[in-house]
Amino acid sequence: MLDLMTPLGTPRVAAFFDLDKTVIARSSTLAFSRPFYAGGLINRRTVLRSAYAQFVYLLGGADHDQMERMREYLSAMCTGWDVQTVRAIVADTLHHIVEPMIYDEAVTLIEQHHAAGRDVVIVSSSGSEVVEPIGEMLGADKVIATRMVVADGKYTGEIEQYAYGPHKATAITALAAAEGYDLKGSYAYSDSITDEPMLAAVGHPFAVNPDRALRRLAISRDWPVLDFTRPVALAERTRFHEVRRPAVAATALGAGLAAAGVLLYAARRRARQDEN
Repeated sequence: MLDLMTPLGTPRVAAFFDLDKTVIARSSTLAFSRPFYAGGLINRRTVLRSAYAQFVYLLGGADHDQMERMREYLSAMCTGWDVQTVRAIVADTLHHIVEPMIYDEAVTLIEQHHAAGRDVVIVSSSGSEVVEPIGEMLGADKVIATRMVVADGKYTGEIEQYAYGPHKATAITALAAAEGYDLKGSYAYSDSITDEPMLAAVGHPFAVNPDRALRRLAISRDWPVLDFTRPVALAERTRFHEVRRPAVAATALGAGLAAAGVLLYAARRRARQDEN
């Protein structure tokens, strides 16, 4: 287990988490392609294209050029969408779509950072309508995400804030100034080489399930590398820990009773020896 405790009297710090393939096992935006299709926002061809993009993304991550093409594609795709419809679809399908692909290791880290008194910030290039509900589900304190321009309740296709690459570093630096975070004492987690600026902006960067380029960089800079492998639904995770705690308690109780029995036996044996 990582030592994440903060000594008393240290400046306020935060833990910044990329979302896709760091906290969850897939692309959060592409994961909603089928619900968007069912809601009438996209056609079947777009669903298949999103599934292919998801496969490519999982296979080897996404470099800068691929992310730029994905941005242009998603921007064009959502032009004219009704914002409230998108939010309603995400709200209705969030637990079904996202919960099963949350890494248990990531949730544990989030809990450890909260226990140490740190704010947890989700930083994602996905849209805020998707990222904010996921952040709330995870118990994050703040969210940095891509924001689209909205006019008359619909997306115009223009981007107000693109939370990607160096823009992530700019966004967390601005948030740190507003909230009083000490970035040198803060933590950051990501899977992609495109997030190098964000990782380099903090004093404790971690490469999580890194793509090849980030793994090489992490090794060269002596950054810790974490491999998350257990996507577990939050409800199942809660049940697992609820079952595990009584089991551990029962084991401890059994061990305690056994130890007491040994001590009692030894005491009685000594008493018999004294009598003799």
